[in-house]
Formats: sequence, C-alpha cells, structure tokens
Amino acid sequence: MKPSRISRVVQLLTTLQAGKSYAVSDLAKIFGMSRRTIFRDLRELQTIGVPYHYNTKTGGYTMDPEFFLPPIDLNLQEALSLLLLVHKGRNQIQLPFKNSALLAALKIENNLPAKIRQYCNTALRNISTRAGAQAPIRHPGGLDKTFVQLEKAIAQKRKVNIRYHSFFESKIIELTLSAYHLLYNQRAWYVLGLSSLHKSVRTFKFNRIKEVEILDKCFIEGDDFDLYEYLGRAWSMIPEGRIYNIKLRFLPKVADNVTEVQWHSTQKVTHNSDGSATMEFRVDGLGEIIWWILGYGDQVQVLTPKVLRNRVVEMAKNMVKLNEPG
Repeated sequence: MKPSRISRVVQLLTTLQAGKSYAVSDLAKIFGMSRRTIFRDLRELQTIGVPYHYNTKTGGYTMDPEFFLPPIDLNLQEALSLLLLVHKGRNQIQLPFKNSALLAALKIENNLPAKIRQYCNTALRNISTRAGAQAPIRHPGGLDKTFVQLEKAIAQKRKVNIRYHSFFESKIIELTLSAYHLLYNQRAWYVLGLSSLHKSVRTFKFNRIKEVEILDKCFIEGDDFDLYEYLGRAWSMIPEGRIYNIKLRFLPKVADNVTEVQWHSTQKVTHNSDGSATMEFRVDGLGEIIWWILGYGDQVQVLTPKVLRNRVVEMAKNMVKLNEPG
C-alpha cells in the first residue's frame, strides 16, 4: 500500500474500533471517498487479518473494540524509557508538536500500574538533560506550522513558494521549491528540495524561512532522492564536489577527548607514543571542517592537505590581527 492508502486504512480501522455499526455509504461520507474505495480498503483489512463483521440487521460493518489496540502493558524499562524520551528528551532537539507529545505521554502515564508509575516519577526527578545551542524559529506559527506545511507539501508532492533570508546572498530571496526531505541536523531543521531559483537541489534552514505558501502546482520528480547519496562525504551537510584526504595531529591535552567521538564515517585514528593522536578523514569540501578544526585552537596541527593548512594559517593570522590590542 502507498503511504496515503495506509493512512486511510488505519483511519478506517480506528473508526470501526469504536464499536458502532457503519454502512459503506456512511464510511464514504466520513472519509470523502467513493463506495468502491471503501470496499477496497475493507478487503485490505480482511487481507491483514482484521476480524470485522457485517451486521445484516443494521446493514453496517463493525468490529470488536478490544481487537488490535489492547490496553497498555509496559514493563518498567519500557515505561521509563518512553517517559524519559518525552519528559527529558523533547527539549534536546526541536521536535514539532511538543505539547501533543507531552499529552500523549501523560495519557500513557495515567494508565500505568501504580507501582510502575510511582517508580518512574521518582526516577525522573533524579534525571536531567541539557540541550545544546539551537536555532529558534522566530516567524509566526513557529516550528509546528512550518513543519506541517512542508511535510504536507512533500506528502502531496505540491510545490511551495518560500521567502527566505539567504546569508550567502545577504538578502531576502523568493523561490518555488519542490520539497523532497526534512532533516534535523545538530541544531536546526532543514528542508531539501529542487529550487527554481538555483536550478538544483538546495538546503534551506527553517529559522531563515520567512513565509511558506503551498501551491496547487504539483511536481513529479524527487522519488529517487537519496539523502545520504546527496550529502555524500560532506563533513556535515554541504558537499562541495571535491574529495580531500585530511590528516590532523591532535596534541596530548585533547587527543583522548577528540578521538572518543565518531565525527565522520571515514574516520581513522592512530594513537602515537607521545600521547598525541593522528586522525584521518576523506571529506567532500573544506568549508565545514575548517571551522571544526579552528575550534581546537593551538591543540591541532594540519598535516595534509597543504591547501587546508594554508587556509587555517591565514584565518589564524586574521584572528590575531583582529584581536590585537589597539
């Protein structure tokens, strides 16, 4: 089944679970579908083993409301992990519909056995998380509205007009976007798609989007879009079209700290006898990784390539010049 049909069949299942009797004509009105589509979806339910019944007296279909969605039965670890995710983890990244997630968690929590609920409440009081820096959504409607509009456009393959504050072009630009994919990366949400202005697939940051308008125009491309193929070996999310073999030496003070993290899929680490560590990467582009390198200041040495070393030296000199006492 296609995603849209799956959603429709699940809605049909949920409706029948209410325990009432629905005629095909009633279901057709509820979902805005033809009788033929309703019969096809009913056959789909039958195929996957859902025991609905036709009541000859009422002329409608019904099913046992206890089927398929039984009362919640979570063990201690399952309950704690779910509540931990919602109560403590929802602020770690900018998840849309945070209030809805919290309400859903409260419904589940209220139906837990008393001992499990009490244990989870006590445990959660002794657990804290700290979110990293994030890019806030400042325009009206916030994250939820932007997310809903773009997700809807992707699902329905409809083009959108967006007004966007482009840092690269230092101005507000307007374009038509065929949106392919939504991505949360490090501190912010992004939408990737074919830009009418740039004539290529581009990435747009949510918090720089000023306005979104869903159009009646549809697009047909994008079914074969592969996020990981598009990102390739970029350090983060901006491929530049050229692969560099990068070799860095981190001094003993930071060597253990930096090497315990998997920064890139191509990462190779060699621990040296003097306590330093050599890290190697095959990265598409230098623009992103150079800022990461500069973050380690005088504790990292660029061994190769020469072009990267020269750029780091140039930026370091500019930093000294900028910060010298006047």
